[in-house]
Amino acid sequence: MKEHKSHPVESKGTKIILLGISVLFLVTMLILPLSLIITEALKKGVHAYIKAITDEYTIKALQLTLFATLTAVTANTLFGITAAWCITKFKFRGKQFLITLIDLPFSISPVIAGLIFVLTYGRNGLFYELLERFEVKIVFALPGIILATVFVTFPFVVRELIPLMESQGNDEEVAAASMGAKGFTIFRRITLPNIKWGLLYGIILCTARAMGEFGAVSVVSGHIRGKTNTLPLHIEILYNEYQFSAAFAVSSCLVMIAVIILILRNIVEWKAKKNR
Repeated sequence: MKEHKSHPVESKGTKIILLGISVLFLVTMLILPLSLIITEALKKGVHAYIKAITDEYTIKALQLTLFATLTAVTANTLFGITAAWCITKFKFRGKQFLITLIDLPFSISPVIAGLIFVLTYGRNGLFYELLERFEVKIVFALPGIILATVFVTFPFVVRELIPLMESQGNDEEVAAASMGAKGFTIFRRITLPNIKWGLLYGIILCTARAMGEFGAVSVVSGHIRGKTNTLPLHIEILYNEYQFSAAFAVSSCLVMIAVIILILRNIVEWKAKKNR
């Protein structure tokens, strides 16, 4: 008897319908809103647009956003590398519990995360008296913004590295150790080159999330103009003050940053696939 091989039959009609739904969704949810942001930003002319994005408070908000992002990404990169290395290279009790804790920011609302820091470091908080004694201010100040940003973004790097390091195994590290190589040398010469594209991808995702963080930062910042307002918070204030063109102008800055981050992400993905 002849065996009949089954081949998947591609329906042209199904393909067109699925493609149409995808394009319609992208246009409705992404392209149209972004186009409207640019249109509204330039509604009062280029001069008004430039004035809005070069405003003193806009510049300060951008500087604060970049500083908080840089600090959070640096902290989360160090944490991500050490945590992923520990989880994938060593056996210990409570490993699954540690992974669950790492995933916690994914399931907790950013607003609740902000409230956690207020209850911990704010007035009537657990450490308020101690902080007051040393004249250290966390809530409604820069440290609170950084802590909130770190909290909501810290899973991104480690979660990108764990599957990658698990799939690679530790044969090369064991071989290097048996030849007398020290821990840091093994990491620098073997582990880091093997994970560099996954690490860069995690850093880019972490940066994108930190730049646009609103909920947690909104709770701990106090919305002090020129001091604790990040770019998303500054946009909210402009919008609430009915300065719509200015709000959309500043929003366009975040959109442009997001596009740059997206391009970098695609470059890293392409490089990672090329080097496999």
